[in-house]
Amino acid sequence: MKRVVVLLFILGAIVIDVNAQCSMCSAVVESSQKNGSDLAEGLNSGILYLMGIPYLLLIGTGIVLFRRIRQKEKANA
Repeated sequence: MKRVVVLLFILGAIVIDVNAQCSMCSAVVESSQKNGSDLAEGLNSGILYLMGIPYLLLIGTGIVLFRRIRQKEKANA
């Protein structure tokens, strides 16, 4: 269990700036950046937001399942 916590901490500490977009989106963002628009920051923030929601749901589900398993073990002991 301690190994999993340490691994999750290490993975959470590693932060990589990701700027992944389709080619059309990249072209629009590059042209808007040249004109001084904040479109690129908003687009990247939106991508990161949409990417984070499934991870939060998985983590929440894992926490709930972990707590239920621990309660069952305590009840059986």
